[in-house]
Amino acid sequence: MNIKQHIPNLITLVNLALGCISIVLAFEGHLYWVPYFIIAAAFADFSDGLVARVLKVSSPLGLQLDSLADMVTFGVVPGAIIFHLLKLSLGDNALWWQFVPALMLTLFSALRLAKFNIDKRQTEGFIGLPTPTCTMFFISLVLIVKNNQAGLAAFILNPVFLSVIAVVFSLLLVAELPMMAFKVKNFAWKGNELRYILMISGVLLLVFWGGLGIALSILLYIAIAIVQRLASGKSAAPTAPTL
Repeated sequence: MNIKQHIPNLITLVNLALGCISIVLAFEGHLYWVPYFIIAAAFADFSDGLVARVLKVSSPLGLQLDSLADMVTFGVVPGAIIFHLLKLSLGDNALWWQFVPALMLTLFSALRLAKFNIDKRQTEGFIGLPTPTCTMFFISLVLIVKNNQAGLAAFILNPVFLSVIAVVFSLLLVAELPMMAFKVKNFAWKGNELRYILMISGVLLLVFWGGLGIALSILLYIAIAIVQRLASGKSAAPTAPTL
């Protein structure tokens, strides 16, 4: 038995376990703990592929397991976050249909992950917003509400805002929008300029503004993708970005 080939799968299972814990925490009323577990899960999600490449091991099992783990951590969890933020906003007298945006976010995450598995264009970049990025945006909302950053808690807890942002991000998940991946073939500045600028900006925004910085970083990432798409002037089905 080759133990080495199962190490990436073990890391993927850590991602899955952290996602499951996050769901339990959310539904037990500990929503403000969820961001920390999801950040740890995102690190595990990044690490499993990196470890697999370093160890030069890969398997169909690993690919399937990674997708299933992501569905829980980056598919169910953001829906749970929106559900509980809506619940905080609407109170106990909310009607069932008012929580549909939360369900929509999870369903579109599943569609996004399924499309990614069969879309051959997404080897160098992404088509549509990656589910981990989407989830990071919604945990940033939790952190902003928790700390009432810039006095934005009341605005974020507005049910109209929560519903609209859930629908918008659901559509971004499956949009025919080329988005840059942060995997680099080499560490040279040339050819990776935009990646490095975004990474440095993201770290600085996180350090100085916490949850609000995460949200701003992701909005900047989306804005750059939209500007690049508009600048390309292509109306046909896009190919993966070559930045």
